[in-house]
Amino acid sequence: MFIYLFASGSLDIAGSYTALVQLRKVLGISLLLIAVVLGFIGWRYGKQLTITNPRHFGRSKATFSRISQLIIIFAVILIVQSVWGWLVVHHILDLPTNQKVINETVTHLPLWNNLFAIFLAPIFEELICRGIFMNYFFNKDNRLNNILAILASGMVFGFLHDMSFDVNWLLYSALGCLLAYTYIHFRDIRYSIALHVMNNLLSIL
Repeated sequence: MFIYLFASGSLDIAGSYTALVQLRKVLGISLLLIAVVLGFIGWRYGKQLTITNPRHFGRSKATFSRISQLIIIFAVILIVQSVWGWLVVHHILDLPTNQKVINETVTHLPLWNNLFAIFLAPIFEELICRGIFMNYFFNKDNRLNNILAILASGMVFGFLHDMSFDVNWLLYSALGCLLAYTYIHFRDIRYSIALHVMNNLLSIL
């Protein structure tokens, strides 16, 4: 988690430079760092599965049934996001701090920050919060263990985006639980990554 936050923070540092030459240099270093960290986390996840993989996580063939199920889960996320947005627009809830930070960073490097938020952040967060975390602490394949894994992963995801124990944290945690359920259900992290990408794309739009 630390190296992920460090790598993503390097993009914020790059955005603080106004001189074009310095910006390009720091941005290049930042993108290289992000690629190295992503490669390391992906390798660590794969290595973990070779050591112990009682749920038989791997790559499963995309079928019409699986895609339909993924769309249904995304529809549930749309409902959560719609209710959440309504609560923020009507000032019942404050805009989450995480979203405020994203809005601010996007103004500095809109292309790279949007690409990171839509594509790279979901890969990082799924590998860490779902893959590594769930497989390390909840690596037994039974109903109780899977339920605990989903709840714990959701709460970690919630705290990653909102450190306050409030309604926004609960909503982030609910999204995390849906992503964790997707990972457990399909036994393939690509499905939770795809769902996370669609969710972030929706948020950016």
